[in-house]
Amino acid sequence: MSAPRLRATPLPGIGVQYDLVTREDRHLSVVAHRDGARTVSVYRADDPDSCAQSLRLSGSEAGALIDALKPSHHSASLLYTSDLGLVAERIEVAAGSRWNGRVLGETRMRTETGASVVAVLRRAEAIPSPAPDFRLVGGDTLIVIGTREGVDAAATILGRE
Repeated sequence: MSAPRLRATPLPGIGVQYDLVTREDRHLSVVAHRDGARTVSVYRADDPDSCAQSLRLSGSEAGALIDALKPSHHSASLLYTSDLGLVAERIEVAAGSRWNGRVLGETRMRTETGASVVAVLRRAEAIPSPAPDFRLVGGDTLIVIGTREGVDAAATILGRE
């Protein structure tokens, strides 16, 4: 099972919207308002574009919910978004992936997507700036940076079976 995908979309003048699709294909979003408030929305299972319920939380209420969900206060998959439109995301290489045992350069990820693998997390070890001849192993987590589209395309390449 792959890691959940979290997308961040800047909302100029408002904040950032984070969208998550769960392993059960349920869509939820959180809008992080510039004033610290959060709006949590859950979308209908039969129509993932139709919001079923929305709840606005104050900054302190959002903080309490974050503490209940994950004390580290950050997403496990989305690492950084900048005003330049770049994101960094963790993408796991599945044990059954066609890339398991093959070298990074064979993916042609940078050439095809413009996204770069800046590190690989393997067990308790971090391998920075892996070269094209770096051999991938199922369970590796690649730290990929690029545009939203490039990172999504990289995830598609790594998910090809």
